[in-house]
Amino acid sequence: VEEKPKVCEVKTVNAGVYIFTPEIFRAIERTEKSERGEYEITTSLQLLLNEGKKIYASPLNFWADLGRPWDLLVANEHFLKRQKGEVHGRIEFGVHIEENVYVGEGTRIRSGSYIEGPVYIGRYCDIGPNCYIRPCTYIGDYVRIGHGVEIKNSIIMDHTHIAHLSYVGDSVIGSRCNLGAGTTIANLRLDEAEVEMEVEGNRVGTRRRKLGTIIADYVKTGVNCMINPGVKIGPYSAIGPGAVIYEDVPPRQIFLARPFIEKRSWGGEAEAGTSEE
Repeated sequence: VEEKPKVCEVKTVNAGVYIFTPEIFRAIERTEKSERGEYEITTSLQLLLNEGKKIYASPLNFWADLGRPWDLLVANEHFLKRQKGEVHGRIEFGVHIEENVYVGEGTRIRSGSYIEGPVYIGRYCDIGPNCYIRPCTYIGDYVRIGHGVEIKNSIIMDHTHIAHLSYVGDSVIGSRCNLGAGTTIANLRLDEAEVEMEVEGNRVGTRRRKLGTIIADYVKTGVNCMINPGVKIGPYSAIGPGAVIYEDVPPRQIFLARPFIEKRSWGGEAEAGTSEE
């Protein structure tokens, strides 16, 4: 058993799900640090194998590597397509819900909203009016989606509020975030090239033509804020009103926009285009 080999000689992946007997604890006690300076559970397994113990593997029908933030969207799409649509909340008149949509207990879908499955909406949410929830969107519990909001292929975690007239596409939004009115999360580069994201100081290709932002918990954005594709925003950070974000925002930072404003005198009625007869 080898952890993160430099050269991959086999195509079988250890998914990291184990059912152990108490023997594993004795092996862990004898496990030394790896070349990376970490205690690897795979080293403990190798000790058991060296003693002649048998380890059995069970193949999985689906496996997704969640090592990168955007990988969550792949797993989310897989499981949403296999869910069973059910409606337990309150659906107002004028709401259109297509197949494979799950609506949790205590949730209210307001009039004029349009929901295309597969979509999961958790408990005690307030959606709408006039929202457009597009396929492969997961919305957690106690989420508020204001009127005129469009969400596509995204994960919205618990207790987050997305105010009216906002757009969220191909993104992951953490819990207890507050996106101000008119927040736009772009998910497509102007040249339609592959979206890149910074990982440990390096620009990494995501193999995705459409990818929005990854927002951590407790983030706030002001009104009419715009976030460009591939940007990450750290926890407890804030984006000021009208700001356009091109780069990652570290934790506990606020990015403010200071547009140039010209001030001059104003002549009154003549310049305003009004006159008296």
